[in-house]
Amino acid sequence: MKGAEYLYLQYADRVEKQIRASVFNTGDKLPSIREVCEHTGYSMSTVTKAYYELESRSLIESRPQSGYYISNILSRKIAVPSPSKPVISTVNVEREDLIDQVYGSMTDKKVTMFSLGFPSNELLPIAKLNKGMIQAMRQLSDSGTGYEQPQGNLNLRREIAKWSVNWGGALTDEDIITTPGCMGAISYCLMALTKPGDTIVMESPAYFGILQLARSLGLFVLELPTNMNTGIELDALKKALSSKKVTLCILMSNFSNPSGNTMPVEHKKEVVRLMEHFNVPLIEDDIYGDLYFGSSRPTSCKAYDESGIVLYCGSVSKTLAPGYRVGWVSPGRFKKQVLRTKLYHTLSSTTITHEVVGSFLKNGRYENHLRKIRQLLHHNSVNYLNTIQEFFPEGTKVSQPQGGFFLWLELDQKIDTADFYRSAMKHDISIAPGRIFTLQDQFSNCMRLSYGLPWSSSLRQSIQTLGMLAGK
Repeated sequence: MKGAEYLYLQYADRVEKQIRASVFNTGDKLPSIREVCEHTGYSMSTVTKAYYELESRSLIESRPQSGYYISNILSRKIAVPSPSKPVISTVNVEREDLIDQVYGSMTDKKVTMFSLGFPSNELLPIAKLNKGMIQAMRQLSDSGTGYEQPQGNLNLRREIAKWSVNWGGALTDEDIITTPGCMGAISYCLMALTKPGDTIVMESPAYFGILQLARSLGLFVLELPTNMNTGIELDALKKALSSKKVTLCILMSNFSNPSGNTMPVEHKKEVVRLMEHFNVPLIEDDIYGDLYFGSSRPTSCKAYDESGIVLYCGSVSKTLAPGYRVGWVSPGRFKKQVLRTKLYHTLSSTTITHEVVGSFLKNGRYENHLRKIRQLLHHNSVNYLNTIQEFFPEGTKVSQPQGGFFLWLELDQKIDTADFYRSAMKHDISIAPGRIFTLQDQFSNCMRLSYGLPWSSSLRQSIQTLGMLAGK
């Protein structure tokens, strides 16, 4: 069995060498799976996995009812956005009005919502979730109407603990507290460990929801320089921590929102080492970690945490059921404070939806669903990048994430993406302007696009329209 596992990788590696040696060129059609099986003697499963692996490396792309073709990734000349250079200051700027504008139309069906950060319903197993809901009502003694224990649904916590092996963790159900989504987890952690006037560290750009949450709690946010491939700059982080003014740090370790960056393993280890050295808690938001395009899931900072300094937060809001509000936190040494905060603010999680997700994890449906949605999202990201390269002005810079939902675009300096948003909305297209992802005066010429929508000719047309507006 192990040999068969390696066989598909060996074949994928051979094809990759041919692609890089220009034996195959951009646009060439690859032999069908059946043809490869006939010529090599490999099983259908082996060849299918090999092609899937090549897709995950962005070297080939599938076209429905047509076959597999060489992608243009090697000839792609589009640049990655510049590293951020925020002013090292805790002076914050208000962004609420712009955020209200962008998300005030989120339920408008006629608008193409590139601005949203969760998957379209078409990508979710809604029928299976509905069956799970009915089953949960039958199984729960009170049909899901009663409170559950403050720490959360035991079935769900056990399955999350088992799932932690995928990112290098070794959690038990006692390590986990369930929450109303990942934002609920982060909220509990912030409320438990900070007080008004404290300073917290974040990467820049950062998810606007966390930025606004921090402001609402009276916290000062110190945004640090960030590389759009590898995440927060470690030297800047070390300098900030050594100032002794930082109470807490929040980072997205994998496929960050909005930039899509992923911290390399060595960076994750060094971040944990710095947190332990300076005794500063790290809230790790790993909500997108399961949406990887490669052959294996990236590890998390929590995997290297031996002292309990990392509060690991996750959810299925971006992978399975946004409206179920199912999240969790493994708060390490801070479990007592976080559990008490949950008790005071919500007492109990939503019983029935947490039971449904626990069962979905237990019976293997979650992993089956993830395999499908990862492939769809990867195809989407390639299609987006190709279309942006085709229609956006020369000089446009775009991130090239290896997972998650988002592309981060850097346009010409003369473009203000807040105005660009208003122009796009005249065409019923919504984007997320860059300035909502910072509390400073930066990223005015940047924007975030979500590729969590099913790819179609109309979607391609919408990206073409955005490119036309950017070129005006």
